[in-house]
Order: sequence, then structure tokens, then C-alpha cells
Amino acid sequence: MSEVAIKFELTKVLEALLFSTSEPLSIKEIQAVFARFHDRAEKMGSPSISEFEAAGLAAAEAPFPQELIDEVPALVTGARIRDVLEKIKSRLAEASSPYQIQETSQGFRVVITPEYGFWVRLLREDAKPVRLSQAALETLAIIAYRQPVTRSEMESIRGVKVDSVLQRLIEFELVYAMGRAELPGRPVQFGTTDKFLEFSGVRGLDDLPSTDVLSPEQLDEWISKANEPVQLGDADVGLPSNDSFNLENQRAQIKTEEGQEELNLETEESPIYEMEELLRREKRQTENRKDDPAG
Repeated sequence: MSEVAIKFELTKVLEALLFSTSEPLSIKEIQAVFARFHDRAEKMGSPSISEFEAAGLAAAEAPFPQELIDEVPALVTGARIRDVLEKIKSRLAEASSPYQIQETSQGFRVVITPEYGFWVRLLREDAKPVRLSQAALETLAIIAYRQPVTRSEMESIRGVKVDSVLQRLIEFELVYAMGRAELPGRPVQFGTTDKFLEFSGVRGLDDLPSTDVLSPEQLDEWISKANEPVQLGDADVGLPSNDSFNLENQRAQIKTEEGQEELNLETEESPIYEMEELLRREKRQTENRKDDPAG
């Protein structure tokens, strides 16, 4: 039986490692595999195949093919590993492969593409993937961009209660309680989990799309306004204001017979007389300012 020479090919080694586990593999974990290889080779003292046979061991019983010892680089850099993984990802995409390499916050892993995902769910009899409502997505976005954030801050931004939506996000393990804020009552602060990163398809929070709408400065302004009492004037509630322009218009309207009849203005206690007095007072103040050189 002829022996086939085994060569070290980083691309195939990485593919084998990723296919061997369903858990994400970080670059450090991959580098640790190569470090373990050299560690074991050093402990063996690089024996030849004849030495193995002399010891009563078949060459196949060696921990790895001996011809690889001189081929595996002493150091496989993280940049090199990432570069090869990106090439594998591109090749799979170009070939319309049913699987792809996904990078998560915890590392790289092989996953089924969405187009073929339902076949796997049928095999495993899994439920459909989690789908969030619009309210849940809005609340999740606030937490992702604002974290750590309290329940009251979420409600100030959204303008509605978030109790049920927040509880659902916690059940899906997308959000968790990070601690308590240094505020009266020590309210609980919430943030996103690693599962949220996987759910949204980003490696970290820094990879989230930038947005001016949810910037901390804008949110602080919204929350500040939401917590301030709103001062409403007469015009805000549909009442006429008492500035001179409106008083003039009202006086002209009330002086008409139709206006007086409609408002039942017959005595000096009627509003028209009070407005007349306000206008005279304002006129006198204006004249006094004109006569006073210091004004």
C-alpha cells in the first residue's frame, strides 16, 4: 500500500476545526491548537518512523503524521488565520454553498444559510426562529444604543410602558439586568447579552450601525424634556391670549351687535370692559416709556 504524503494546508486545517464543533472558535483557541502540536512534537523529541517501530509502535499510533513536524509554522499569526477564514467565507458565498462561516462575538463557526435552515429545523423538529414585535425591536434598540439604561428612561423615550416587552426580551436572553443606577430608589439598569450580538449578526456593540437619532446626547435631551412639566399657555388650550393684537381683534368682534348678542354682553362686568381697561393701561405704559429719556 503506497503512502500518501501529508502536507500542511492552513485552509483545510481551519475548515476541519470549524466543522468539528458547533461552538464558535476564537482565533486564540485556533492558535492554541498549533501551540499544542509543537508542544507535543517537542516532548516526543521528533522520533523517526523507524524509532517508533523499534519501540513496538506502528507509525499510525503516533499523535500526528511525523512529516508534518517540519511543515507546521512555529507561529501562525491571528492576522493570517483571519485572512484565510475570510477567503473561505468568500469561496463559500461564490459557490452558493448551503453553509457559511459566521463571525460572532465569541469567534468563528459554521452555520447553515437561511435558505436551507428550514430543512434542518424539520430534521430536528425545531420551532421557528424568534421574531420580535415592532415594540420589542424599538425597546431592544434603545437598550443596545443606550446601555446601561433604566426602565423609566426607556419609557421616557418610547412614551409608553415597557414592562411586558422588557420581560419578553429577558426571556429570550437578549437583555439582562446589569446592576443598579446611582439614582434615588436605585433603579435596575439593563444591557444586551452575547446572544443579542448573535441575534443581530454583529461581533460587538461597536459594529452596530451608527445613528444620530439614538445618540446619547439626543436621548438625554428627550429624557430631560419628558421629565420637565409642560407649561401651557392660553393659546395652547384654545383660549385667546391677552396680547395687544388679540385684544384688539376681540374688541372689534365684541363691539359688533352680533358679537354682543352672542356673548350676552350688556353690563360693565362683561369681558369687553376689562379688555378696554387693559388696552388703556398698556397704551399709557407705552407713552410713558417714550416720554422717559432713560427708557
